[in-house]
This record gives sequence, structure tokens and C-alpha cells, in this order.
Amino acid sequence: MNDLPAGLLLLAILLLIVICAFFASTETALMSINRYRLKHKAQLGIRSAKLTERLLTKPDRLIGVMLLGSTFANVGVATLTTLLTLQIYDESGLIIASGVASILMFIFGELAPKTFGALHPERLALTSSWVYVVLDKLLYPIIWCANLAANTLLKVFGVTSQQVSSHSLSSDEIRTIVAETSNLISKSHQRMLVSILDLEKISVEDIMIPRSDITAINAADEWDDILEQLRSSSHTRLPVYEDSLDNIIGILHLKTVAKNLARGDLDKDTLIELAKSREPYFVPAGTSLNTQLHNFQVNRRRIALVVSEYGDVQGLITLEDLLEEIVGEFTTDTATLYRDIHKEPSGSYVVSGSINVRTLNRRLGWTLPTDGPRTLNGLIYEQLESIPDPGTSLKLNSYTIEIIQIVDNVVKMARIRSL
Repeated sequence: MNDLPAGLLLLAILLLIVICAFFASTETALMSINRYRLKHKAQLGIRSAKLTERLLTKPDRLIGVMLLGSTFANVGVATLTTLLTLQIYDESGLIIASGVASILMFIFGELAPKTFGALHPERLALTSSWVYVVLDKLLYPIIWCANLAANTLLKVFGVTSQQVSSHSLSSDEIRTIVAETSNLISKSHQRMLVSILDLEKISVEDIMIPRSDITAINAADEWDDILEQLRSSSHTRLPVYEDSLDNIIGILHLKTVAKNLARGDLDKDTLIELAKSREPYFVPAGTSLNTQLHNFQVNRRRIALVVSEYGDVQGLITLEDLLEEIVGEFTTDTATLYRDIHKEPSGSYVVSGSINVRTLNRRLGWTLPTDGPRTLNGLIYEQLESIPDPGTSLKLNSYTIEIIQIVDNVVKMARIRSL
């Protein structure tokens, strides 16, 4: 070795530094690559992505190849640097040569390559996977023996090579990813994706039409009153009951009513028979929206009555109400959209006390708290802890609320201004 030309030794040192740089950069790239993007490319049939994914399923073998290669390269640089120094200088130059070699290895063999690998992990990982597949096969006996010793040591501490960390994401982590894709996904689509994640947290009680606001037909009413209600109804499906909402006899589809009305053979008995032909669909109050959406699909229903544990009707939920939680309001009819919300010239809003807080937030883009009472009336009562008088005002977060009208101990109307 002492007879080797100095130029050849220098070239070998530079080559070994390049090898060190390769292992350093690819190690960083392979360990920091986005696993979900990698899986997507593998599913598209990209060969290098499949190889990379396969390598990462056995991290002990992959790391073994990396460390074995970088260790031999580092030892080679130190050895050849010593030989080159002894050819040019005496032993006194070893300290200076070792210092220079260490600086070169730190900058060009570690720091710069690892930085490059962190900045371009996907490109570097997919390209280097071909090299690692070959090295894995060539060095398998050595790696197997080394991993056997390492894994035996790890077992002493209760760690096994099969304990591969999970890469599944929680809903909160997915929410963070969606929020970080603002340059790729529009704001409206981001809101839809986040709303889908929220379906499991929201129950039918949170968005249902409360019992007091349900539009339904009482079969005990006079026929003329029923006809007037049918003519003025803006709904396509109406519950029909006898005397009490807890005694629902069926769901009436106005399309069917219109056919009978056009033929002139519609009377109260016929209407009741039409309603009974479609049995009411009841759901428990605590059902999540995610489950209810599935139930609507399975049962081919668009309307359900929400009942308490005692069987009392608490409210009504429709498929449209549920979908609006995901995509926003469907209707473009201003009168319908803001039936319970009236804007004043001053910029404040006069709002019905029975309106759902989530609906109010969605329509006006507000952030009133939704983790407590579901209606504005309940939210006001929770804050005041008493029944207020007309004219009472309160501040809730960045909103001022003034009570306008109280009817039967219930907030009928309130004026809200966003600060």
C-alpha cells in the first residue's frame, strides 16, 4: 500500500467520500419520505416506488446495509488518509491530515448530503432503491449475522424487529393535513373534507328541527284547514299525526297528494290512507350523523323522526339537513335561507331563538359555541342561568346578544351583532 501513487490514493479518498455522501443522503431520504405519497405511486405501478416500499417494510435490513456501507467507507477514508500523509510528510503531519479529512467528511460526506436528502427525499429515495436492492442481496449474509446480534440485544430491552411503527392517521392528523393543502385544495373543498371528519362527532340532535318547529298535519283538524296547509306547504314530505306528535301515523308525500287532488278524489280518509302507506321512520336521539347517513342510504329514506329514550318525538331530521353539514346550504331562495335570520341596516341580525346554533354559524360564518345547548334560546339560558327580560343584553365571545321578545318563558327573538 505504501507503494501506491499519491494521486491514486487521493482519488480513492475522494471516491470513498462520495460513497459516504451517497449513504448519508439516501438514509435521510428513505427515512423521511412521505409514506402515503409513496404508497400512491406504488399503486400506480411505478417500479421504483414498489421497490422503495418493499425496502421500508424491513427497516433493520435496510439500516444494516446503510451502516455497513458507510462504516467501511469511513474506515477506508481514515486508512488511506494516513497512508497518503506518511508518503508526503512524516508522522507529525498525521494530526493536520486527520483534521482536514474530518472536516471534509463532515461537510461533503455528511452535512451537505443529508441536507440534500431532506430537501429532495422522494427523488433520491426512488432512485437509490435500485442500488439498495442489489446491495441487500450481495451483503445478505453479513447483514443477517449483524441483525441477529443486534436484534438479540434489543430483545433484552423488550424490542422486536416486528414492532414496525404504525403510519395510520387519526382524524385530527388528517384535519391538519387538509389544512396544510391550501395551495392544492380550495377553501370550500377543505371545509367539506373537515365536515366529513366531523360527522362522527355530531349527533342528529345537533342539527334536527326541534319538535316545536316541525311542520306536520294533524288528522283531527278540519278538512279545509288541512287543504290550506297542503297548498301552502314548502315541503315535499309531511308527517301526519292524530292529536299529538307522539302519535305519528305516517309520512305523506305531496306528489301523491297532488295526483289524487287532480283527479278530485282526495278527502280526509284518502289522505290518512296515503299517509299510512309510508310508515314513519324513527331514530334514537344520540345517533351520530355518520351512522344516520348510512341508515338513510340503507333504508332508502329521506326523513326521520328523532325520539328520546322514552319514545317521545324530539325533532325531525332530513337527508338534506345532513348533507348541508358537509356541502353547505342547498337552497338559493333567500326567503327560505334566511327565514329565521333578518339583517338590519345597522349590520346586526334579528334571529329566531329556536334556530339551531350550528345552522346559524354555517349561514353567517360565525363561531358561536356548539359544544353545549343546540339552540340559540338554550345558549342564552346557559349563559344567563335565568329567564331574561326583554331588553337584556349579554356578551358571548365576540358577539353581543340583545333579547327582543320572550314568549312563554322562551326567547322568541334576539338581536345579535358580531364585534
